[in-house]
Amino acid sequence: MTGALILFVRAVDALSGALGRLLAWGLIAAVIVCFVNVVLRYGFGVAFIWMQDAYVWLNGAGFTLGAAFALRADAHVRVDLFYRAAEPRTKAKIEILGTVLLLLPTLAVIWVYTWPAVRLAWMFGEGSQNIGGLPGLYLLKSCVLGFCVVVALQGLAQAAKAVLLLGGRPEYAPHLTAGSS
Repeated sequence: MTGALILFVRAVDALSGALGRLLAWGLIAAVIVCFVNVVLRYGFGVAFIWMQDAYVWLNGAGFTLGAAFALRADAHVRVDLFYRAAEPRTKAKIEILGTVLLLLPTLAVIWVYTWPAVRLAWMFGEGSQNIGGLPGLYLLKSCVLGFCVVVALQGLAQAAKAVLLLGGRPEYAPHLTAGSS
């Protein structure tokens, strides 16, 4: 059982890490496209709607699909009035309960409410609503479903790390033992 958890944690962490690094390049591309768009518009009076779509869509994809990377790095928003000072075992229990009672149900609700819109977008090959915009808006909408999948996987991996800590393997849960003595 412990071996399977360790393999799962390593695989999901590797996936989140690779995705995070890839998306970081996508966000750099978004900044470059935005910069070029501004220079063209204000410097030369030329505007391309597809460029505006491109940097907005790159940002959207980066922030939705990059959420798992942030969760892995413990860089997400946390109300830590009690959590920060808690002992590692208490943090582990909070991590497990938070994943099961808050994170996974929230992701399920997001999936259920997003699925119909994404399905329709794919059926109709939905593109930008802007004239001259990019085709393939269905791909961007699909990123919300991708968000649900990658964050659920990383949330389960974080919970698995907590289980490993409770089972005597704290080396797999440094985010829970950081700052403790």
